[in-house]
Amino acid sequence: MILKGEHLFVTGGAAGIGEAIVIGGAKEGAKVSFVDIDDAKSNALVEKLTKEGFEVQYQRADVTNYENFEASYKKLVSTFGDVTLAVSNAGRNSYADAVEYQEEEWNSFFALDLKSSWYVAKLCLPAMRKSKYGSIVNISSIHGRMSRPNFFPYSAAKGGIVGLSRNLALDEGKSGIRVNSVSPGTTATPLLKSYMEKFPDEKAHALSVAPNGRFGTPEEIANA
Repeated sequence: MILKGEHLFVTGGAAGIGEAIVIGGAKEGAKVSFVDIDDAKSNALVEKLTKEGFEVQYQRADVTNYENFEASYKKLVSTFGDVTLAVSNAGRNSYADAVEYQEEEWNSFFALDLKSSWYVAKLCLPAMRKSKYGSIVNISSIHGRMSRPNFFPYSAAKGGIVGLSRNLALDEGKSGIRVNSVSPGTTATPLLKSYMEKFPDEKAHALSVAPNGRFGTPEEIANA
């Protein structure tokens, strides 16, 4: 129960890596709050974990809209208290040609896959600074350092998360707050499924470069 006494907040907590973090955090003793846009999956997860005796709550939130996100965040904090641990996980894939890609697509994608991580920090840091305690983890990707063809928006956003995390770590360390990013390799999530459906030939390549010859699991990333 290494997280007993903590309040863990997760974005994109209904599926994949986010769901594994919600479950893992609850089992380690934390009170867990999460946001997502999938009410059915989120409510089912809360019901399941609550029946098992864990303290978990959910609010629907659009993490690309600060006012909407802030309102949901405040509701969660009013119940479980200030957030001490936060994981910015919400995101999606984007495949594009640099010429054909449209500005509105770029803005929509980066609002979710990069800007929302800043929003998480903006919401969590005031209380963390006051208590001089806290930890923020931003989920990046191996694609922030290396990539595949037609994947430039995703790689750019994930590289941005690494840079954002490094700078926040420098800024907030003096306040006793840790900020890190985790860059998973190929992990068996709904996002991977959608990617493999679009690029079926990529599965063999991805497995060939994996040292252990398999995809990672969301639980392995959550444990990190």
